[in-house]
Amino acid sequence: MENKKTILVIGAGPAGLAAAHEILSKDGSKMVIVVEKEKQVGGISKTFSYKDFYFDAGGHRFFTKNEEVEKLWRDSLGDEFLKRNRLSRIFYRGKFYDYPLKLSNVIKNLGVVESFLVLGSYIKQKFFPYKEENNLEQWISNRFGKRIFKHFFETYTEKLWGIPASQVGADWGAQRIKGLSVSAILKNALFPQKGRSVIKTLIESFDYPKYGVGQMYEKIADNIKKMSGEIWLESAVENFFIENGKISKIEIFSPAGARIVTVDEVISTMPITDLAEKLSSLKDVAVKEAARKLKYRSFLSVCVILDDEKSFPDNWIYIHSKVKMGRIQNFKRWSEFMVPDASKTALGLEYFCNEGDDLWNMEDKDLIKLGMEELEIVGLGEKKKYLDGFVYRCPKSYPVYDGDHKKYLAIIKDFLRKFSNLQTVGRNGLFCYNNMDHSILAGFYAARNVLSDNRDLDVWQINVDEEYHEEEKI
Repeated sequence: MENKKTILVIGAGPAGLAAAHEILSKDGSKMVIVVEKEKQVGGISKTFSYKDFYFDAGGHRFFTKNEEVEKLWRDSLGDEFLKRNRLSRIFYRGKFYDYPLKLSNVIKNLGVVESFLVLGSYIKQKFFPYKEENNLEQWISNRFGKRIFKHFFETYTEKLWGIPASQVGADWGAQRIKGLSVSAILKNALFPQKGRSVIKTLIESFDYPKYGVGQMYEKIADNIKKMSGEIWLESAVENFFIENGKISKIEIFSPAGARIVTVDEVISTMPITDLAEKLSSLKDVAVKEAARKLKYRSFLSVCVILDDEKSFPDNWIYIHSKVKMGRIQNFKRWSEFMVPDASKTALGLEYFCNEGDDLWNMEDKDLIKLGMEELEIVGLGEKKKYLDGFVYRCPKSYPVYDGDHKKYLAIIKDFLRKFSNLQTVGRNGLFCYNNMDHSILAGFYAARNVLSDNRDLDVWQINVDEEYHEEEKI
């Protein structure tokens, strides 16, 4: 036991758990400890059990083009991993639009005149595009036309980021909706695709755990423990001790008190800004400044139980109307097993905000009141049918791609490279708005770097690889 190499994984979300599982499944001689500050594993992919109802922290489709990631999922849950049909729509100006956008539905809702104006806007943009795509508004307009941007992207984008689309970096669009375009929508409408060659934004079915997204990560955590790994919940990393360019020890605080762990390797999924702050000294002024300049957007979910059997058929709905609510998750449509009483409906009413702002600090009872009022405004629920609910707040959920984030991220990356036994993975650890499968693959890469005692695999390139990202099977 004393001779075992100790690998400390910070964070028990998909990336951290994947890294720990990969190390232990390949080399049982190593001591792996996963440290998680919250009471349960899963990160932003956790599921809450509340009075026998199950609520996800957020909606997460299980779809990947990577066979190793898919194998982990299927090996973990087996028959508890269900095939689900996708239905998601946009609520805009009192009407529902299919998402991904479908031509006949758009024409019907917008009307013939506005549809022709949309087409004209698209053609005009093709002949006179923005020569430089410096922000998300320009990136989307060049691919869809200005009017489509105004109708279907502007309001929701500003809700999500809290800033105009003209201040959001174009690389967010390139990363998240790269494969989606007018030609792709037309091609998908005329010649439906199947299998892993489908553009992710256009898939019509996906896999899902029987009892919510968190069931997957609870199971992976159980398997880690069976392989003699340790998972310390409600444990926060406070201090790092550095010797000869390596992290030698880490101080961890928990309800039981403080303890110091000697480490050989560290894989971190904590926000890269927090990591940089904790590792930098007073002389690292540029690093501290960069950490303060990088921003994360947070969200909160108003989870409600309604006395209503007839919920809407969507898995989730994007709310583009001018209410504060940004998205609604319908958990009965993700999995009927998440709602134990068929006569009831369980919803997650999602609001994007900044940690510490007025919405974030609002009392839970007032947030539930606001959620039910807005649910009634958009016609998807009635206040009188509310039975029970709670609020979940998720800090640092979305790395903000503003105009300067690349510059500040580069400073932090250069600084972290000085620590030869440190790797960062996951959405927060890489400051990269990636999907679950990208996070898991980054965890695999980090684990293999540890197992091979080198750094041949670059975790930073996973979600930048165009072939992997959207278009072709690996």
